Amino acid sequence: MNRKMVFHICGQMMLIEAALLLLPLITSVIYRESCFFSILATIGVALILSAALISVKPDNTVIYSREGFCITALTWVFYSAVGALPFVFSGEIPSYADAFFETVSGFTTTGASILTDIESMSRGLLMWRSFTHWVGGMGILVMVMAVLPMTTDRSIHIMRAEMPGPIVGKLVPRVRQTAKILYIIYIALTLLQIFLLAVGGMPLYDSMVHTFGTAGTGGFGIKSDSIASYSPYLQWVITVFMFIFGINFNLYYLALIKRFKSVFSSEELWTYVAIVFISIFAVALNISPIYGSLSETLRMSAFQVMSIMSTTGYATADFNLWPQFSRTVLLLLMFIGACAGSTAGGLKISRVIILFKSAKRELKKMIHPRSVSAVRFEGKSLDQQTLSGIGVYLSFYIAIILAVLLLISFEPFDFETKFSSVIACFNNVGPGLGAVGPTGSYAGYTAFSKVILSVSMLLGRLEIYPIIFLLSPSVWKKKS
Repeated sequence: MNRKMVFHICGQMMLIEAALLLLPLITSVIYRESCFFSILATIGVALILSAALISVKPDNTVIYSREGFCITALTWVFYSAVGALPFVFSGEIPSYADAFFETVSGFTTTGASILTDIESMSRGLLMWRSFTHWVGGMGILVMVMAVLPMTTDRSIHIMRAEMPGPIVGKLVPRVRQTAKILYIIYIALTLLQIFLLAVGGMPLYDSMVHTFGTAGTGGFGIKSDSIASYSPYLQWVITVFMFIFGINFNLYYLALIKRFKSVFSSEELWTYVAIVFISIFAVALNISPIYGSLSETLRMSAFQVMSIMSTTGYATADFNLWPQFSRTVLLLLMFIGACAGSTAGGLKISRVIILFKSAKRELKKMIHPRSVSAVRFEGKSLDQQTLSGIGVYLSFYIAIILAVLLLISFEPFDFETKFSSVIACFNNVGPGLGAVGPTGSYAGYTAFSKVILSVSMLLGRLEIYPIIFLLSPSVWKKKS
């Protein structure tokens, strides 16, 4: 393990976090809020930590997979630990465990919250809270690679450790160019949504906050009723962009270079579209007696389906009050998530497709033992290593959900609340069912459970392996 290189790069990342804090700092100045001093103090802490880590000079700049995993995991932990400080310093979230939970939820684009009175928060800190979604959506280190030249030519290991999905590759030969392309698309879509929301009458501040939440598929809002009090037009804009940000960003690049055949032949894309529309139609039929018109029914159904499937977590209705069928559909969508290579969480549609195809192949082999068939995805045959990797990931996925559920089982909530809390946090969805539904919060959990759920959010966003590598003593041993 090249430990010095790991800490040196983490130091560079902390310097970037200090720069990112300038946006909420400027916001606090504009609105003349006292949280200015809390944010400024946090910038100071980030700079001191950055200087200490950067001073660790590596003997060589070579990194491999395990360094990439550890750099990714450590960066996310440092960002969350330092990013929580403005809330604590300002006294707006006095408990560090609560502030850490809120910040991890922000960076991992989960949207789970311990806040019970959002409107009382300062605008500067609400801006920081939502901006963490945007930063974490595409990936902290991917952003840095797009802006700064990395000190190693093996930064693909970092990108693979951070980008969601089973397979991450380069769009172009150089990793930095790939990162730039992804962020140009990300920024362009972000600006387009801000414009469309502003045109619809949403104030600029509100437009920015809600766009950050949509782009990162995070879901932090600035009102207790989330999006419910905004106009139908604004709700539809957010619905459409939740769908857009749930699509693999590689497809947008292929569309830009006019490789439309590759876009429209994407198996994952069409599966995503099919699941979305079938779910909207099914939920709309089920909830139609609750709402007065077809347009309102479709808007409510489409918004909640896209919010849950994209793991954004915004709400226009309390779906806790919906029929059991609709709630079950939403719970299943929490597991599935959206496309690999998007900003969404969940198991990912690509994995679901491959798992179903693998199961189908195994059943066929039972009936015809001598038959030889390959599992194909996106027009390519998958090797056994890829299939085994997805199977192992699923095993970890189930084991972690059960372990976290066991650890929080002593909490005084019903099983539906505890189970949906684990699913919502691990899959980076945010709101669950019961006490943690769209009108509830995670405030009732103990500090211990909040830390456990925070770790599960990190495990879910980084797709398990980076955190496991970080906590493994054997990985940190020096090479002999």
